Amino acid sequence: MIKPLKRFAALLLVTLSVQVAVAQQRLQTPAQFLGYELGEQFTTHNRILDYVAYLAGQAPNRIKVEEYGRTYENRPLVLAYVASDENLARLEQIRENNLRQANLTNGQVQGEQPAIAWLSYNVHGNESVSSEAVMQVLYDLVNPESAQSKQWLQNTVVILDPVVNPDGRERYVQWYKQASNRGGNASPYAWEHWEPWPGGRPNHYYFDLNRDWAWQTQVESRERLKKYNSWLPQVHADFHEMGPEAPYYFSPAAKPFHESITPWQRQFQNTIGEYNRQYFDKNNWLYFTRESFDLFYPSYGDTWPTYNGAIGMTYEQGGSGRAGLAYRKADGDTLTLSDRIAHHVAASEATIKATSEKADQLKQEFRKYYDSSLRNPEGEYKSFVIKQSGSSPGNIKMLTDYLEQQGIAYGYAANNGSVRGYNYSNGKTESVKLAPQDVVISMYQPKSTLVKVLFEPNAKLEDSLTYDITSWSLPYAYGVQAYAVKGKVAMSSSKPGTTPAAIDIAKPYAYLASWNSLQDLTFMTELMEKGVKVRMAERPFEIGGEQYTPGTLVITRTGNERMGDGFDSTVHELAQQLNVQLHATSTGFVSSGADFGSGNVRYLKMPKVAVMSGEGVSPYGFGEVWHFFEQQINYPVTVLNTSYFSQVPLQEFDVLILPTGAYSKVLDEQALEKVQEWVRGGGKLIAMESAAGYLAGKKGFDLKKKESGSAEKEKGADKEENPYRHLRTYAQREREELADEVQGSVYRVDLDKTHPLAFGYGDNYFALIRSSDTYRFLENGWNVGVLKKDNHATGFVGQQAKEKLQDALIIGTQEMGRGQVVYLADNPLFRGFWQGGKLLFGNAVFVVGQ
Repeated sequence: MIKPLKRFAALLLVTLSVQVAVAQQRLQTPAQFLGYELGEQFTTHNRILDYVAYLAGQAPNRIKVEEYGRTYENRPLVLAYVASDENLARLEQIRENNLRQANLTNGQVQGEQPAIAWLSYNVHGNESVSSEAVMQVLYDLVNPESAQSKQWLQNTVVILDPVVNPDGRERYVQWYKQASNRGGNASPYAWEHWEPWPGGRPNHYYFDLNRDWAWQTQVESRERLKKYNSWLPQVHADFHEMGPEAPYYFSPAAKPFHESITPWQRQFQNTIGEYNRQYFDKNNWLYFTRESFDLFYPSYGDTWPTYNGAIGMTYEQGGSGRAGLAYRKADGDTLTLSDRIAHHVAASEATIKATSEKADQLKQEFRKYYDSSLRNPEGEYKSFVIKQSGSSPGNIKMLTDYLEQQGIAYGYAANNGSVRGYNYSNGKTESVKLAPQDVVISMYQPKSTLVKVLFEPNAKLEDSLTYDITSWSLPYAYGVQAYAVKGKVAMSSSKPGTTPAAIDIAKPYAYLASWNSLQDLTFMTELMEKGVKVRMAERPFEIGGEQYTPGTLVITRTGNERMGDGFDSTVHELAQQLNVQLHATSTGFVSSGADFGSGNVRYLKMPKVAVMSGEGVSPYGFGEVWHFFEQQINYPVTVLNTSYFSQVPLQEFDVLILPTGAYSKVLDEQALEKVQEWVRGGGKLIAMESAAGYLAGKKGFDLKKKESGSAEKEKGADKEENPYRHLRTYAQREREELADEVQGSVYRVDLDKTHPLAFGYGDNYFALIRSSDTYRFLENGWNVGVLKKDNHATGFVGQQAKEKLQDALIIGTQEMGRGQVVYLADNPLFRGFWQGGKLLFGNAVFVVGQ
């Protein structure tokens, strides 16, 4: 339903009143409205929205504006709908018709249905030119004097998102305004071309929103995808920038194409390219196609729409945060902001023109796409089963919530029969007995292509030169026991009733809660925040005939007496809010294991946590940690900066997290000694990815890097060398470099489940490995997570990297004095979507060394 733009109401009233006063005046161009020509300076987010609101006030029969959400920094997220007078008046009917064409709602299509094109601008904040261009695009579409636009809009609805990433854009624009010379300095060495850390590319939490389309970890993505799923356009274009030395890129895309992309979608990539070429050839503008930007990884602004039935495209203009207002390139030419604007305007108009002139084909193929998805889904597997047994209830809940966000239908096993399916855990096809509460995702639904892409055990990669990770299968990401089945599995749409066992003890000696998901971790941190003291069992125990695993939370009345009756109500309310199953006991005596007063049932203190940020630290790595604490588990974290780290009294903190980064620039010998002294005094250092690599081999740290080879050879050992290995062709350089690459592959990590770092897991967990940097087994520490031979599950791994990724340490701890060092060579928080690893990170922060 299109709702009024409430937060712009006041501005719209003003512009409407102005409209009456100047009814005879022509529509103002962006330059007339802003007071400067586009390209003379960067426009702030609020002024872009002012112009959008102005157009809506001046041409209410041609454009409607809707606020669909707010960013983390409370900036509006806005959509502009542009259509003919007739189609704008029945916009809601057009939207509903389109969903009927996709078999997502019932009913007959009413009236003539236009094609729908959605254009997204400025998903990367410092790729700022597109939001300058969108004002010109909007003016050209809305201008009543444009016969061309009027013709296009007869059969096309255009939805434009002027600024997908307002927080990142403002970070860049405000910095540039402070750093630039008047009119811009074209010298590549001018300050204005050297954007400081963290840069304007990511959002508030330093997430790359262009890699969040599928995962929806960020508020901007979640709010945008609600609107996108309510429309499902036939065409989606995503506007970007690349390095300033590059020209312009448009479709067709590069290989690899995912096998689920239809022949029609591939063909129309070429069609869109032809329309763009007409504009660019006419103006003698340089461009390239079919290179660099492939259609494989599902979470981009071109691929995710593609897997939802659209023609998805990326447009890349040379420039980005380096270019500023003017940039002198290596060939002596100067790239201006005006040039960049003109190119994006042309690509926008070419896309709209192609949509309009090919509208009938687009609509016809869109209907065929969704009819085929519903009735004849592609792929080897036709059902996916998530087993209740062997999976954390919390992880299953997170997965089903995610499916609902994506608009993917699911149900529950309708009988107790058996089926044969591919077991994600061991890679074998075997028989599995169904249970009524097992989740079933059928491929016979409108979004079956998206289901296939997200669930397929092994995505087929037609070319190893891909732009991003090569494995992302949801059962691995969510850490659930799953099977891929070749046939249909009977299912019910309603979940079998499960009534939690009532707690019949008025004032229990203790409450018990499991420890196997992010929800359990959040339950614990929320209890801590409310002043409830929590303990954790280090060993398995039995009480009242029930078995409990290491990591079980033990919330005793003793120690919480000061809360009075509020103790019980607080525990119950939080458990209900977070869907945590509570058990109660009237005694602290266990029939096996350690009694609740034992030293093996440890009190968990509420740690003071700090995380490093600033120059030298990866903004993305830092943002993943920052977002985890503030938005996922609601726990306080102090952000430190490398610029003043030497002045920080570390004794103020219990935990220091080093996200991945280039720490040779951050921790010199003196700073490292300061950190070690703090650890020896009882602090806990968590080193992630390259931060762990920086510590490897340093005095006092047991971690040592591993060399390649399945069984690491001693240095100096004789080895045969291929005398021709240096005779390689320059054209194959990229492919040869892939031998050392790991492109986001899933590995089974063998765990020491008795160690606190692995509490809540079984014998292994599936990790998304993205680097071949591996380490020898610790001689004096604890090798908690290791890779053994044949632990690779899915995804591309180069041959040399594969040799290094066996018999290697991935997760470990080292005691240092009274403190601990935790090494996480794998990043369990990567892009916020790898849910299966988040409890492990929580263990590192809250459990290890307590």
